[in-house]
Amino acid sequence: MSSPTTTRPRTVAARLGLAAALVAGVVLAGPSGAAQAAGPYERGPAPTTAILEASRGPFATASQSVSSLSVTGFGGGVIYYPTSTSEGTFGAIAISPGYTASWSSISWLGPRIASHGFVVIGIETNTRLDQPDSRGRQLLAALDYLTQRSSVRSRIDSSRLAVAGHSMGGGGSLEAASSRPSLQAAVPLAPWNLDKSWSELRVPTLIIGGESDSVAPVSTHSVPFYNSIPASAEKAYLELNGASHFFPQTTNTPTARQMVAWLKRFVDDDTRYEQFLCPGPSGSAIEEYRNTCPSA
Repeated sequence: MSSPTTTRPRTVAARLGLAAALVAGVVLAGPSGAAQAAGPYERGPAPTTAILEASRGPFATASQSVSSLSVTGFGGGVIYYPTSTSEGTFGAIAISPGYTASWSSISWLGPRIASHGFVVIGIETNTRLDQPDSRGRQLLAALDYLTQRSSVRSRIDSSRLAVAGHSMGGGGSLEAASSRPSLQAAVPLAPWNLDKSWSELRVPTLIIGGESDSVAPVSTHSVPFYNSIPASAEKAYLELNGASHFFPQTTNTPTARQMVAWLKRFVDDDTRYEQFLCPGPSGSAIEEYRNTCPSA
């Protein structure tokens, strides 16, 4: 595993600012007024394995449906968001289902991720047969709606956005990250895409694949995708032991744990979660884990 060749400027700036504050004897305060020596985007308590593996995180959430008649560029969906506003704004993520599937096929991810301090929009696609390039554009359209027109836009920091998806939706998340390098993270799940090279990607990307996937075999999809992404972008690859292509369609704790840790680390710049990325997960559920190990 190689070490990253770059560190994100915002992270460096945050650390320099923290160091200066400590030298000056200043105690930093978060949006809620609680004294803390922490990054400006940290949300929630210090992470533990138990918190990440629980069915819900520390934030209470609510949801609302988005009609396809009220949006352009994607097929509507469901928004999940923390009900608290005391800690400031949150990062946001758009997630696409796979080929022929609806959002309901992976909808457990919505409240699970939102409960860790994110606004999530699970999208319906324009048609069930949309290909990855179309799904990528729809993910970006959903983020634009979320940050510009949705009723929860005031809860979102529009500079901290991410994409994810299953199967062709996972391939779509790669397309979205390629076309919008300002995104903070991408998480393709059992991704499918005819394009095997993503050397242009600059977005921190976590790919999760299933060892027994026969629809998008990891040897011809997830692994070459991962290998083609430059290490300087920050990347990780998690392969689940014995998992089929459809592992995201039922509650999957290793997937949720790693996905939340990745989003916290790169969307929130929360280095408290780095312990879950380096050296990373292990155990009977994990077939393989590779990463560039971000440096705190």
